[in-house]
Amino acid sequence: MDPLRILIVGAGAIGCFVGGKLASAGHAVKLVGRTGTTAALQTRGLELHAADGAVERIPSVSAVSSLREAFPDSYDLAILAVKSYDTETVLDELAPAEALLPPVILSLQNGVGNEEQIAARFGPQRVLAGTITAPVEVKEPGVVQVTKPTFAVGLADFHEDSEGPRSNPLSSLLPPLSSSFSAAGLPAKVYNDAHSMKWSKLLMNMIGNATSAILAEPPGVTFAHPRIADLEIDALREALRVMAATGINPLNVEKYPLRTLAPLLRYGPRPLLRPALHRIVGGARGGKMPSLFLDLESGKRGSEVGWYNGAVVRKGLEVGIQTPVNRLLTKTVRQLAAEPQSRAGWRGNFERLAAATGEENGP
Repeated sequence: MDPLRILIVGAGAIGCFVGGKLASAGHAVKLVGRTGTTAALQTRGLELHAADGAVERIPSVSAVSSLREAFPDSYDLAILAVKSYDTETVLDELAPAEALLPPVILSLQNGVGNEEQIAARFGPQRVLAGTITAPVEVKEPGVVQVTKPTFAVGLADFHEDSEGPRSNPLSSLLPPLSSSFSAAGLPAKVYNDAHSMKWSKLLMNMIGNATSAILAEPPGVTFAHPRIADLEIDALREALRVMAATGINPLNVEKYPLRTLAPLLRYGPRPLLRPALHRIVGGARGGKMPSLFLDLESGKRGSEVGWYNGAVVRKGLEVGIQTPVNRLLTKTVRQLAAEPQSRAGWRGNFERLAAATGEENGP
């Protein structure tokens, strides 16, 4: 594939890392981000830190602080890399430039529901779904760190109905686009089913995320508490029941054998699952705090919990599956984001969260 003209909306960790690698490979990349970030990119460029300690510097980066500044330039591909709670705002800002939008819009956002929002606004025929399978964080504006060595991109065509046709007019673009990403140092894999890909990543995002955000404790600590470990197991089981009811199959993604483990997660005895999940989560994250906690801690106005646990709740309502644990986690994290002063009452209060779960499951 010839060099692409790429608009990346969201100059955070994912946007900067993906944009930097693509720019380094010769693609024409324009990043849209906050004023402070774009100023740093314009003056100092990008610095990308790999998990093995290697550092790549991209001295010249095209960055603007508003979508208005990004047009009327034309692009082959737009990548959305903003937080899920900012998707609606970004789509509102893109709407006046709809005639100038590129034919392909790729969501590299976490959670479930962003592709549906993009498709509702601009049509499913121009939407591709994407995932990132390694954590990336901003050390300072213009400096991005990948914290795990298994960085990979998942790509899939998007179809609105998980039981509908498995094709999209953009399907033929996936192999060359995957090759372009891989050649830029972003190993990419094409999946046959966008919903299975996104929901499998959702399971990964859910584990040890909302509970750590509420309790302000790392997953290695929360999973050591039997009642919180059971809460996590119940949340996963609700998600897997919802997926089964809608024909969405979990996938083995990179080193995460979710398809293989799904029957054990759904039906395995809790005394076996608790220590197993504790080892897995503790080994994968150590003492690192998850994304939902970091958003609360930074005082951000929104939370992606609505696209994690909340996505399970919404889909459960559609298919008649009860999801009380995911409903509780969604409601509580949203409350803490809206009322930061209430966080102190939950911090380290394992018994309060366990009791609230019992109340949510009550008559």
